[in-house]
Amino acid sequence: MNLIKITLNKGQELMNTLEQELKKRNIISGAIVSIVGAVDSCRISNMPKNDALKDILTDYKEPMELSGTGEIKEGKPHIHSTLSREDDSAIHGHLHSANIKNWYVSIYIIPN
Repeated sequence: MNLIKITLNKGQELMNTLEQELKKRNIISGAIVSIVGAVDSCRISNMPKNDALKDILTDYKEPMELSGTGEIKEGKPHIHSTLSREDDSAIHGHLHSANIKNWYVSIYIIPN
């Protein structure tokens, strides 16, 4: 088993940068076994309970701790995330974008 760590730093957008790293490393499929870090803003989606094919997109513009897992299919990351807020509440959903301004994010991948 080959575990790869990708660290994203201040000033990077998580999804775009991760996709570029996957392409550079020729990773087409695999498991995202852990994501750990913090972001300053993000966009996530959830689905309405009566329509699993529809996305409800929500933007958050606040610093939050990030953890997640996911998969890589056809070179594209699909991440399910949990983000913790200042008031100790958490939000969950499919991560569409996340901006890193003050911290870093480490992503651990096992490629197929």
